[in-house]
Amino acid sequence: MQMERHPIKLFPKMNHRKRRGGIYFLFSLPFIVFFIAFAYVPLFGWIYAFFDYQIGQRFLDPTQMVFMGVQNFIKMFIQRDEVLRVLRNTFALSGIGILCSPVPVIFAILMNELGSRKFKRFVQTTTTLPNFISWIIVFSLIYSIFSGTGLMNSILESLGIATDPTGALGNDTHAWLVQTLIGLWKNTGWGCIIYMATISGADAELIDAVHVDGGGRFRTIWHVILPTLIPTYLVLLLLGISNALKNGFDQYFMFYNPLVADKIEVLDYYVYKIGFLVNDYSYSIALCMTQTVLSVLLLFFVNNLAKKTRGESLI
Repeated sequence: MQMERHPIKLFPKMNHRKRRGGIYFLFSLPFIVFFIAFAYVPLFGWIYAFFDYQIGQRFLDPTQMVFMGVQNFIKMFIQRDEVLRVLRNTFALSGIGILCSPVPVIFAILMNELGSRKFKRFVQTTTTLPNFISWIIVFSLIYSIFSGTGLMNSILESLGIATDPTGALGNDTHAWLVQTLIGLWKNTGWGCIIYMATISGADAELIDAVHVDGGGRFRTIWHVILPTLIPTYLVLLLLGISNALKNGFDQYFMFYNPLVADKIEVLDYYVYKIGFLVNDYSYSIALCMTQTVLSVLLLFFVNNLAKKTRGESLI
């Protein structure tokens, strides 16, 4: 005689709606714990910005740590020339990236117009793949091609076209452009996926109406596809503006060298340098605190801008 099996139900005393919400909460709980552990718990370390702390000292030991108040924040104004240079690089690279933000939109539209599904999948795969490649491998690849002794420079020198042995990675005049192009090559394919998903949700009836009226591909793109993409583009654009002070660390850490240090030393790298290379841990935390506060203020500014332009806020 077989025993009748009854499935174990989570939250048996709740109704169906609350039970489903409880199950979803359990699924999201590991991610909540992750963000609390790595995004909020480290905020307690901000207290080090108000002390003369060196790595290895006991936490708040009065015999080792001296209270400094806001001296580390005043230090930013004392070293304002260096801080302004870093901010110039940060805003310049972020600004150029924002100006290039339509590139994934254009690429997604071109991808959507491809007729062959196999060729479309091939292009989408090859352009998305760089996003999953480590910056270490990207640097090795770019260095082997565009450095002073790289493949491209060797070919140009053999043809008598170029005589500059430094290559593109050592040219401080075009450092911002070079880093922007590398970032576009790595991230355009991934950004295109978001816009391709948006295009797939375009109103089919509007597209048919354009075709009935005698409109071709360009009229379909102009009157249907672009209006469908604009809301998504504006959201991503506003989020990009709010993250202008946080334009990444990995890329500039890998491509940093003395020849272009004056142009690609951004705020994230500068915080790392002050904390771990100069060993001024308290000052680096003060810089990071200021960066976070300014980013939050910039986010609220962009949120108010979204209310005026889109009629709804981002947060």
